[in-house]
Amino acid sequence: MNNPHAELWGGALEKLQREIGAESVDLWLHPVEAFKLENHILTLKVPNKFFLNGIRDGYQKRLEAILKDLAGEPILIDYQISQSLASLPTAADPIPTPTPQSDFASTEFNPRYTFESFVVGDSNRLAHATAEAIAKKPGTQYNPFFLYGGVGLGKTHLLHAIGNHIRRSSPRAGLLYTTAEQFVNDYINAIRLGTTDAFRSKYRSLDCLLIDDIQFLISKEKSEEEFFHTFNALHGARRQVVIASDRSPQDMSQIEKRLLSRLEWGVVADIKSPDLETRIAILRKKADVERFYVPDDVLVYVASSIKNSIRTLEGALIRLKAFTSMTGSALTVDEAKEILKDSVSPEDLGPVRVDTIQRMVAQKYSIDAKDLKGQKRTSSVSMPRQLAMYLACEMTELSLKEIGEFFGGRDHSTVLHARDKIKEKLSDPFFLELVNRLQSDIRTAVETG
Repeated sequence: MNNPHAELWGGALEKLQREIGAESVDLWLHPVEAFKLENHILTLKVPNKFFLNGIRDGYQKRLEAILKDLAGEPILIDYQISQSLASLPTAADPIPTPTPQSDFASTEFNPRYTFESFVVGDSNRLAHATAEAIAKKPGTQYNPFFLYGGVGLGKTHLLHAIGNHIRRSSPRAGLLYTTAEQFVNDYINAIRLGTTDAFRSKYRSLDCLLIDDIQFLISKEKSEEEFFHTFNALHGARRQVVIASDRSPQDMSQIEKRLLSRLEWGVVADIKSPDLETRIAILRKKADVERFYVPDDVLVYVASSIKNSIRTLEGALIRLKAFTSMTGSALTVDEAKEILKDSVSPEDLGPVRVDTIQRMVAQKYSIDAKDLKGQKRTSSVSMPRQLAMYLACEMTELSLKEIGEFFGGRDHSTVLHARDKIKEKLSDPFFLELVNRLQSDIRTAVETG
């Protein structure tokens, strides 16, 4: 007969598989074992840190919701890196509490994200130079360092590069890379379990805190206050704080003013979309790393077609490599166009207009496009309006203020709020599929005129 925690975990997997399909569950969750269930915490045994991060980032929220439905009470998820069951402590053995030093020593940074692998151009020169200076002398200058820019432009790369450099030069330094979302989850769990002292000791005894997606703290008052005190403790002790966000401090007006002022104490640098020359250089460096020959005309085509995301740019190169590996044929521009047709716009594709986005969203939700610009606040209109604002942020190069003008003169904070609300909903795979299909329909509408 199965153990209760194994049965609970099996039921959760079955329900999740019905929602997202067997492929993702097989890849990420079947190698995982339910180890124990104590004090409303289900401990999962995972093969390695790669699986831990993948499950925590992609599936934990939904799994905890499913577990709550199945168990009839909240169940939190914790993790244990796989090891021999024979080596685990028995119930009679005290479980040693790791010291902060050993906990930090286990913090992993992506080995591919180094300063050497970061391509420098006019769009990111200040951010790169500041990050490199901080890595050489953390806590002595440029503290805090606030880094902002759009998705896929290299913010996380620079945070990991700082961590990798410090780890090499000071192996025993207390380093932690985390996200604001994880900080909030850690704090909530600490309150629930009565371990706030341990939580504060973990974060406030660091030598360098690297925290990503700080905008996640917006409207989370208690967590925001806790981070404020954590920041003060680290900064007051001359410990380095590096913060990344998808927006500038000026666009985070919903954060408490005293915290906002501290975010601007040090250096604030942005990363913009790379210019054509930098995009070509990024592709060449990536091709060298992958030992993959790409003709110059293909490089220029890809770099000219993908402008706003280094992540998408590198992903396109991997797709081209996979194609040539399977076919063994030489790569041409025409073949690249066919292979990348889902992610690369044709060369003659014009700019995406906000009115096109509004028309396609209104058509999808069977409403009048005029309602997206009006004052109706019913759910049948407000959600499509937020979605149209989000798509305008993602698919145009307009500023938040300019986008707001297309929606009845709304201000930039309203557009920011809409973008954040839709981003939260993208964790739902069905809604994500809807958004992806809408983006494809909008591009097709632009292409066909």
